[in-house]
Amino acid sequence: QNGRNRPSPPAAKMAAYEKRRAAPAAGSGLAEPARAAAGGLGSEAEFLLQAGVTAMVREALLKVLEARPEEPVSFLAEYFERLVLGSPGAAGEASAELPGPPQRLARALWYVRLAHHSHRTAFDSNAGAAYEVLGAGGRRQKAGVDGRLYSELLRRICQRGAAPAEAAAALLGRVQCRDHEAVPLPVFRYGVLACSVLLEFAAKADALFSVLGGGSGTADGRVCQAVLRALEEALGTGHGPRPSRFLEAGSRLGPDRLALAMDRALRERQRGSAMSREEFLRRATALFVARVKPVE
Repeated sequence: QNGRNRPSPPAAKMAAYEKRRAAPAAGSGLAEPARAAAGGLGSEAEFLLQAGVTAMVREALLKVLEARPEEPVSFLAEYFERLVLGSPGAAGEASAELPGPPQRLARALWYVRLAHHSHRTAFDSNAGAAYEVLGAGGRRQKAGVDGRLYSELLRRICQRGAAPAEAAAALLGRVQCRDHEAVPLPVFRYGVLACSVLLEFAAKADALFSVLGGGSGTADGRVCQAVLRALEEALGTGHGPRPSRFLEAGSRLGPDRLALAMDRALRERQRGSAMSREEFLRRATALFVARVKPVE
């Protein structure tokens, strides 16, 4: 027999089968594999550009760099959530409620909590964004931040910390405006900063009392009085136009200075009464509030 009647080797059969399987059927509309592989990366990049995903992600990263939030992942999650709610496809009840005062207050509060006040550029930028959100007027409302919304925002800021109610009320009395007054941006930033610093000042005072009281609810009154006097002296050395200067001055109250003050108090013959945590926080935060310049 000649070679034409011999069966094909297994390798040749497999190659022929794979060639037939890879070839597209006539009129099927399927792209050739080689062309699809060559244009895969280009088509993916083109899709991202046409869908606006590239610009969206770039804008989100710029927002992260601008805001410098303490929790970037949470910031991005809420950023994209707000982006979806504000898109044309989300028109309806949710988007209709956004311009209302409660929604504007919640969004402004979110902005002012993004970055720590020590990051001054990011904090001031976020305060400016909160000011714009709070001052966005509706169709029948004049744009701008009035004293009522401004004071309500400050109250909500103070509610999220360990500052005593008396200290928060006293601070609000110094930095808030009348309900009918128009609040300029510098005053807005000053009030937001003062409330933010009060919360941290109260937290540091609470941590200091935990050391003085050994974790209990009371501490030696002599030691507490000595620490409060040293804290008052440190606050008196602060310089600068921002409330944070008092926090910076208090941070310079080193352990050696505190140790000397407590040692002198313990050497006194008279026995001091115990001081509670609430009393210590009330007196410590009162020292801070007394040095905050009132808004004119």
